[in-house]
Amino acid sequence: MSQEVLFAFSLTLFAGLATGIGSLMAFFTSRTNTKFLSLALGFSAGVMIYVSMIEIFVKAKDALVGAMGVVSGNWATVGGFFGGMILIALIDRFIPKQDNPHEVRTVEEMNDPSKVAEHQGLLKMGTFAALAIGIHNFPEGIATFTSALQDPGLGIAIAAAIAIHNIPEGIAVSVPVYYATGSKKKAFKLSFLSGLSEPIGALVAYLILMPYLNDIMFGVIFAAVAGIMVFISLDELLPAAKKYDEAHTSIYGLVAGMAVMALSLLLFI
Repeated sequence: MSQEVLFAFSLTLFAGLATGIGSLMAFFTSRTNTKFLSLALGFSAGVMIYVSMIEIFVKAKDALVGAMGVVSGNWATVGGFFGGMILIALIDRFIPKQDNPHEVRTVEEMNDPSKVAEHQGLLKMGTFAALAIGIHNFPEGIATFTSALQDPGLGIAIAAAIAIHNIPEGIAVSVPVYYATGSKKKAFKLSFLSGLSEPIGALVAYLILMPYLNDIMFGVIFAAVAGIMVFISLDELLPAAKKYDEAHTSIYGLVAGMAVMALSLLLFI
């Protein structure tokens, strides 16, 4: 296994295990820092949207146009982009709302008996929440891995953005699991394990996709990755950031994320 592949795996593992950081935050802090979460989620969305539309989509189009010609290449790029959106939308569609890890949870819920009373029957919900976040993280793992293989700098940016948004997802998983079991250990374990689906996604990409990775395959995957990341940003990150929002914090984070991503891309031209 080459150093490039090991580096890509390492980035994917880092991004996935950030769910465990969120779980620990839920157990060792007494109050949710809503301003920080709003800023961080906005920042993550800004990085994902900018890098998807300015860098990943363009690279996908260049690869597909070079391999298929102008007309077919452009159509394939757009098809891959919206195909990625449809894929992640279907994943969201088949996860019940109450089990969806992107539903906002706060640390305060764990210490409020009245909130516990509102969440009866959470044993099943807690397990499904961990499963749901694992399903969501699987295509993100493919996205991080393939991006890092193509461009290590780009892979670092995507891994950082995904790690940031995995932290509140870790909180979202650990809170209902803790309610369901009364065990911090089990809540952390399930949250931690759910993040491992990202490196598993990377492993699938390595074993199944890499042997067939020509310009067309690369272009379609990259276009789909761009679609997945834009959808996640618009459907999950920004709405969650607005729920935590104070004033225009989430939008400031969004603009800052775009600016940092733009600057990093300019520095590596």
